[in-house]
Amino acid sequence: MSIKFPSWADIAPTLVAVAAGRAPADTVVKGGRWVNVHTREVLDDMDIAIAGGRFAYCGPDASHCIGPDTQIIEAKGRYMIPGLCDAHMHIESGMLIPAEFARAVIPHGTTSMFTDPHEIANVLGLDGVRMMHDEALMQPVNIFTQMPSCAPSAPGLETTGQEITPEDVAEAMAWPGIIGLGEMMNFPGVVNGDPKMLAEIAATQRAGKTVGGHYASPDLGPAFHAYVAGGPADDHEGTCEADAIARTRQGMRAMMRLGSAWYDVETQITAITEKGLDPRGFILCTDDCHSGTLVEDGHMNRVVRHAIDCGCDPLVALQMATINTATHFGLEREIGSIAPGRRADMILTSDLKTLPIEQVIARGQTVAKDGVCLAECPHYAWPEAARQTVHLGHALSDTDFDIPAPEGANHVTARVIGVVENQAPTKALTAELKVSEARVEMDGAQDICQIALVERHRATGAVVNGFVSGFGYRGPMAMASTVAHDSHHMIVVGTDRAMMAAAANRLAEVGGGITIWKDGAEIALVELPIAGLMSDAPAAEVAAKAGAMMEAMRACGCTLNNAYMQHSLLALVVIPELRISDLGLVDVTRFELTDLMVTSE
Repeated sequence: MSIKFPSWADIAPTLVAVAAGRAPADTVVKGGRWVNVHTREVLDDMDIAIAGGRFAYCGPDASHCIGPDTQIIEAKGRYMIPGLCDAHMHIESGMLIPAEFARAVIPHGTTSMFTDPHEIANVLGLDGVRMMHDEALMQPVNIFTQMPSCAPSAPGLETTGQEITPEDVAEAMAWPGIIGLGEMMNFPGVVNGDPKMLAEIAATQRAGKTVGGHYASPDLGPAFHAYVAGGPADDHEGTCEADAIARTRQGMRAMMRLGSAWYDVETQITAITEKGLDPRGFILCTDDCHSGTLVEDGHMNRVVRHAIDCGCDPLVALQMATINTATHFGLEREIGSIAPGRRADMILTSDLKTLPIEQVIARGQTVAKDGVCLAECPHYAWPEAARQTVHLGHALSDTDFDIPAPEGANHVTARVIGVVENQAPTKALTAELKVSEARVEMDGAQDICQIALVERHRATGAVVNGFVSGFGYRGPMAMASTVAHDSHHMIVVGTDRAMMAAAANRLAEVGGGITIWKDGAEIALVELPIAGLMSDAPAAEVAAKAGAMMEAMRACGCTLNNAYMQHSLLALVVIPELRISDLGLVDVTRFELTDLMVTSE
């Protein structure tokens, strides 16, 4: 059951009466510094009156709004800023269900999220999206759902558990919490006029909703212009100043992300701080944050602080995390600012630069104080079908991970996926590898270990093997995860084939998650029983297990920042250059399958 919340139209008579002094406010926040994101100014010694979960009066003296039962909150000169908005994110990447994700981010001041559940869509299809949507509507903060657009993300290059169709998109547009279309990752499809992709965009536009973009290519020529002409209204895949400028010049919103593994704000914000472009065309977001980041570092407050540290005016940074987001999604008169009629989402903070989140108000209620969530975040009744999603077909053994060499070869030249620290793209590398007993061997001296994509949706028993470099693993080890963007089969990386098999079998046993093995034994396990993607445990518990998992990766020799995120993206066949899928190696610069072996002798 979703939380019933009155519209502005429903409650306007009450708001008028409170603002005029004819009726008492539910709450008045007194004596604060009002950060007005409409005018980009700070107004001192202001009062804010709230009624029915919405702002009624914002001005110099709200004493006329106070009745005998009005709750008084003394701001004591602190800044009153709008609740923060995350413009693009995937709740599943936090390893948490929506309720526990909300519980984790509310103390950090996030009161609105625009979430694309395309991870669960790849596993459970429209049913999975509906479950996420329904739990989102149960929360005390605003979680708007974007209908996933691309499952599979690259048709013909991967096989998902379920597919999303234009008919699914059209149906979902009528759901109460759907705000638009999730990121259109199949940018080659849009550029080439693919009827299915254009039909999904059209269904969204005809519903009057926002089309999310994803243009993961450095090509800013005709292909980029064709993509924009197709309808996507924003893009978060920019990595440099030129990307941000190109997008805003074409009327898109440039979404700059700081997640657990994405650090794309600093390289793009110079479009504002140095080039002087209008900041209303720019938006801040996280894209992906795992539970450890949420518990230890924050959420959108972390992104705003980072933008400020990169030289951005604090008021501009706040605009990019509030009103700019609201405007983009057509919600400027609903969220994103402290102004009459808007949902009463507000933060009290003593400093605009370091942004301590001291009190959070959402829909007029105090939902967090001094880092503690005070609100109830109800759980959806997740069915067994959502908890039993790892189907291997048979128990795996070390021979499932053998890579046979061409007959008579002593060595081969193989394609290798090269991991790039802190970035989504990989490198398409090649390496000369030895052959032993007709099997291509890994090479620790070259930091080359093995990667396998294990099919887990249809119990086919299929395993696709390849090579990966950049993790720095040393000694016998293996790591397996059922989080494998975007198809979410199982990714296994390791230096020992027997342990790779053991790790895969372990995840089948627990219903999904992440496991790490070293020297023949499991040393870390994060259970993610819902769709193999999420836990319904509290964020702190999941973060503790995720932290132990990161320590286990380091114990195996990996020193990359947020290496788990890199592991989980190795099957993301829409971001260059080289990836792995259940159909083979994928050359994402050409969007075609490619052979593992380049040459052999």
